[in-house]
Amino acid sequence: MTIASIASSIALGVLLLGSVILCARPLGRYIADVMEGRPILALRLGGELERALYRVAGIDPARETGWKQYALNLLLFSTCGVLFVYLLQRVQLWLPLNPQSFGNVTPDSAFNTAISFVTNTNWQGYAGESTMSYLTQMLGLAVQNFVSAATGIAVAIALIRGFARHASPTVGNFWVDLTRSTLYLLLPAATLIAIVLASQGVIQNFAAFKDVTTVAPTTYAPPDEPTGPGTNTGAGTATLSTTTGTQTLPMGPVASQEAIKELGTNGGGFFNANSAHPFENPNAFTNFLELFAILLIPAALTFTFGAMVGDARQGWAILVGMTMLFTALWLVAASSEQAGNPLLVSLGVDQQASADQSGGNMEGKETRFGIGASALFATVTTATSTGAVNSMHDSMTPLGGLAPMFLMQIGEVAFGGVGSGLYGMLIYALLGVFIAGLMIGRTPEYLGKKIEAFDMKMTSIAILATPLVVLIGTAVAVSVASGKAGVANPGAHGYAEILYAFSSAGNNNGSCFCGLSANTPFYNTALGLAMWFGRFWVLIPVLAIAGSLAAKKRAPVTAGTMPTHGPLFVVLLMGSVLLIGALTYVPALALGPVAEHLMIAR
Repeated sequence: MTIASIASSIALGVLLLGSVILCARPLGRYIADVMEGRPILALRLGGELERALYRVAGIDPARETGWKQYALNLLLFSTCGVLFVYLLQRVQLWLPLNPQSFGNVTPDSAFNTAISFVTNTNWQGYAGESTMSYLTQMLGLAVQNFVSAATGIAVAIALIRGFARHASPTVGNFWVDLTRSTLYLLLPAATLIAIVLASQGVIQNFAAFKDVTTVAPTTYAPPDEPTGPGTNTGAGTATLSTTTGTQTLPMGPVASQEAIKELGTNGGGFFNANSAHPFENPNAFTNFLELFAILLIPAALTFTFGAMVGDARQGWAILVGMTMLFTALWLVAASSEQAGNPLLVSLGVDQQASADQSGGNMEGKETRFGIGASALFATVTTATSTGAVNSMHDSMTPLGGLAPMFLMQIGEVAFGGVGSGLYGMLIYALLGVFIAGLMIGRTPEYLGKKIEAFDMKMTSIAILATPLVVLIGTAVAVSVASGKAGVANPGAHGYAEILYAFSSAGNNNGSCFCGLSANTPFYNTALGLAMWFGRFWVLIPVLAIAGSLAAKKRAPVTAGTMPTHGPLFVVLLMGSVLLIGALTYVPALALGPVAEHLMIAR
């Protein structure tokens, strides 16, 4: 590890965060205008199409609902999505746009995949380029990439309305929120990003796979050996030879799926290698663009929050808390990977495969990205609910792998998924002001809304539901034969792979350590259930809180009201996140990555 490599990694992270925050502010205000139906240019241009969609679907856009009906509509829509994606996989052999004639997906894998994409998790126990037809990839998976992201945005907007409205029985219209998020935000942004990606070499076609002739590396044959005394030691001639072969290159509509995969914090790759594949992520520019796309909307929604509640400082406080949490864990991951494996470092072995960089753990990483960009990518995609990978997380150092795992376990709130990051952080904000209110002997308030017993019950469910799913799922997997059968690395690392898998599924992330054989009936079923409950055991309490807050009147600000936009509140917010994460997961982490680190560091 050198000063130059550290500086390069930090510069890349600072450039990314600076670019995201610079663009997030105007985008956040645009989202607020769209979701509140203000007469802006975008709504005027797309208004006729939007109204036509409502007429076809039989929806009255002016009719708002309470939180229960909002949640029921969301559950109905998501359940229909699961059934559709499941059936599409089960009959894809007989449908068009299947030039490779891929067979029907097995029931357990189809079940897992359908729930995975509908819940914005995008966990993949299969290899996309050898399992899914183009029709399944587009009509099933890519469509869910749009609408699952839009669902998360809709829930975040409903919660913001709960803070912004006074004595209101409604939190909005789910169908309108879903339509506007897709039509005015996700579709145009994804189209633009897809065009840029295609211009950089990300493929976009419907062609059958291509068989190409390859040239194998040149082989060297040394000169003949001397045959006796007096023989010229230079006798003989060295020869060079090459061989040819064939390689099958997968094709498909990749750029369009790659764009919404990152923009919607989905993460499902068209290829098994995900964003490490050169057809998905060919160079340093596309790598940066994908990172930018992942963070953009989650960051922008903090400004949407500030705009809709009428106080921009509230959005800035949430954004600062997110950024500080992200930065701390990103530095842990980056420094651990730059330091390398202690066992190999002690032997003087340099793992760095690239001659122009020195030191560090290059195992499982692409040389075109290097350690800095790989560690940043791993952190970004687990700080959000994206789950895309451009390196093998299973090959990270123990502490390097702990950082992305813990980012998922604290609820992916820094910056979090599209929509889910904001409402997750606001849940922690409610917990923080409740704790502060108890400390100073006042009824806790946030943005003028009193936080009462019902709100804290729902907050507790939303915070504890995911750890319950993760820890119970992990305990079952390490206790039964079918769970242990998928482990190829016994010991602390194998346990960490299982814990990571359930952390990823329960928090709707989708990334994996990838050393665990998870495409089995046991894991497809267990992880599918973890994804479903991890999504909706949080969404429904959040909507219940939105309804409760919307029905309340706003209390006037007094001298005793705790400000929720200054440094003290940011520290309180971060402390709440870290405290809950530490109390919940540190015992489990101690058996996995922490134990593994102590084993190799001794």
